[in-house]
Amino acid sequence: MSRSLKRILFAIGGLIGLLVLVAVAVRLFVDASAYKPRLEAAASEALGMEVRVGGRLGIGFLPGLHVTLEDVHIRNRGADVAAANEARLGIDLLPLLQGQVRIGTIALKHPRISIERDRDGKFNVEKPEAAAGALPVLDLAKVSLSDGTLRYADQLSGDEFEAGACRLDVRRLRFAGGGSPDLMKNLSFTAELACGEGRRNDFTVSDLKLSAAGKNGVFDLKPATMRVFGGQGSGSIRADLAGVVPLYRIRYALSQFQIEEFFKTLSPQRVAKGSMNFSANLSMQGETVNEMRQTVEGQISLRGENLTLNGHDLDREISRFESSQKFNLVDVGAFFFAGPVGLAVTKGYNFASILQGSGGRSEIRTLVSDWKVERGVAQAQDVAMATNENRIALQGGLDFVNEQFNHVTVAVIDARGCAKVRQKIRGSFRKPVVEKPNILTSLTGPARELLKKGRDLFPGGECEVFYAGSVAPPK
Repeated sequence: MSRSLKRILFAIGGLIGLLVLVAVAVRLFVDASAYKPRLEAAASEALGMEVRVGGRLGIGFLPGLHVTLEDVHIRNRGADVAAANEARLGIDLLPLLQGQVRIGTIALKHPRISIERDRDGKFNVEKPEAAAGALPVLDLAKVSLSDGTLRYADQLSGDEFEAGACRLDVRRLRFAGGGSPDLMKNLSFTAELACGEGRRNDFTVSDLKLSAAGKNGVFDLKPATMRVFGGQGSGSIRADLAGVVPLYRIRYALSQFQIEEFFKTLSPQRVAKGSMNFSANLSMQGETVNEMRQTVEGQISLRGENLTLNGHDLDREISRFESSQKFNLVDVGAFFFAGPVGLAVTKGYNFASILQGSGGRSEIRTLVSDWKVERGVAQAQDVAMATNENRIALQGGLDFVNEQFNHVTVAVIDARGCAKVRQKIRGSFRKPVVEKPNILTSLTGPARELLKKGRDLFPGGECEVFYAGSVAPPK
C-alpha cells in the first residue's frame, strides 16, 4: 500500500473519529429540549400557523447533522393541518461554520395532512389577514414523506378524498420568495408520489402513482396512473399559471374497467356486467370552478361490447310498449348518462326503475357514447347501443354551466336510423321533466295494423333519419 493511500485512509479515519466525537459531545452537553420553544416560535412565525412539538427534540450527527422532532403538529383555525410522528431536519454543515442555519432536507414519518375548504370558501391553510405577507426564500435539496395519509374535504361541494400508505419524494424544491399571489409562479420542483389506496366519496382507487414537475408557473403531472373500477387508468394534467388566466389541459383514459364496479356506487344490486373503455381530452381556463366549467372544451367517450344489463329485458319491453305504454326510454338513456358525463346529470333522476328492473336481462352487443364539449356543454355526437333486436339512440346536449338538459331525446330506431318511439327530457339535472313516450304510429286498432303492413310491403319509404352513427342495426 502506498504512503499516499495510507495518508488518505488515515485522514478519512480521523475525520470519522472526529465526527463521532463531536456527535457524542453534542448529545452529552447540549440540551436540545431547551431550544424547543424557540424552534416552535420561529416555525409558527414563518408559517403563520401554530407549530407544536409534543415529543422529544434530539440532535444527531450521523448521517450528517440533523435535528429530530417527535409528535409534531401544525394547527390553524383551531384544527390540525398537518401532524407527523417524526420529522427529521437535515442541517447543511458549510453554512453552519459561518454561523448560518440552513435546512437542506426534511423527512416526515407517518404524516397526516388534512386540507379543508369551509362553506365560506376559505381553506384551513390560509393565513389570517394579520399574518399575511411576503413568504421567505426556500431552497431544499430533498423533502420526503413515508407512510403518510392525505385528506381533502370541501364543505361547499361535499367532495372528500383520502389517500393512505403514501410515499412522496420531492427534489430541488425552490421558492424565490414573495407574496401569496406569486407562490406558484416562483415555485419549482420535481416529485414522485405513490399511494396504496385512495377513496373519493363512494368509490376507491388503488395503486396511485404520478410524477410531477413545476417551473416558472407551469406544472406537469405525467404520467398519473391508478386502478379504478377494476380497470387501469392513465393520464396527464398540465396547469399553466404563468399568465393572467390559469390554463388547464387534462387527458385521461380508463381501459377495461368493470361496469358492475361502477354501478356499485349507485346500488348494491348487480346491475350490469362487462368491461368498457373511457377516455377524455379536455381543456379549460379560469380561476374559479365556475369559470373553468364555462370554458371546458374537448371530447369524452365511453365504449363497450358484449355487456349484460340485469333486471330488464329491453327487447321484450320494447316489443310490448304499444300495448303497455309503460316503457320509459329515459331509463335506458340513463345508462348513457352514467358513463362519460359522470353522475352530475343523475343527481335528481331516480335510478330505481333501471336498477331494480322488471325481471330478465338484456345483452348489449355494442355501446358507443361519444360527446363533444364546447363552453361547458356536452353535445351528443354518436350515442347509441344495440341489443339483439333493437337499437336505441340519444340526441341533445348536457349543459354543465346551467346544469340542465338541452333538447335531449332518446329513441328506438329502425334499420334505416328512423325513430319508431321517442321520448324527451328537459329541465334541470336535479329536477328533470320526462315527457311521455311518443310513438310515431299513433293510430289505433285496424288502421295501425294496416299501416304496419304497408311499412312491411314498402320498406323503402322516406323518413327523417334520427341516427346515422357507428352502431350497426341488429342482424
